[in-house]
Amino acid sequence: MIDIQLLSTPLDVQHCIDFVTSDAAGAVNVFIGTVRNSTKGKRVVRLEFEAYEAMALLEMKNIARRAMEKFQVLKIAIHHRVGTLQLGGAPVVIAVSAPHRHASFEACQYVIDTLKETVPIWKKEIFEDGEVWVAAHP
Repeated sequence: MIDIQLLSTPLDVQHCIDFVTSDAAGAVNVFIGTVRNSTKGKRVVRLEFEAYEAMALLEMKNIARRAMEKFQVLKIAIHHRVGTLQLGGAPVVIAVSAPHRHASFEACQYVIDTLKETVPIWKKEIFEDGEVWVAAHP
């Protein structure tokens, strides 16, 4: 089972955990990406995310399907934000359940690494002295 969402509202980590929880799972792994306060020594004020929504959702579903097959996991939730996020906000939550912990760790890492490489989401970093568009997932 897969739960993929691209949201303009704060992400619900507990929803992701609840979705993947299963009596058949021996492990649940959760990755929460957060907005940090600096990049390359510059103070970050906030981030702004934009996405090519239809393509982003399709690619996130494809990533989840490949992860389920490759690592034999039970359930995957991938939620990503668009819009403005303040420091400490969560732009991405990935939750994975599997019968064994090793598979859940590997699948979670595969999902975030692949998402960064292939999903059409971009971010603008807003600094005290300017801003710059960068790939959300360089």
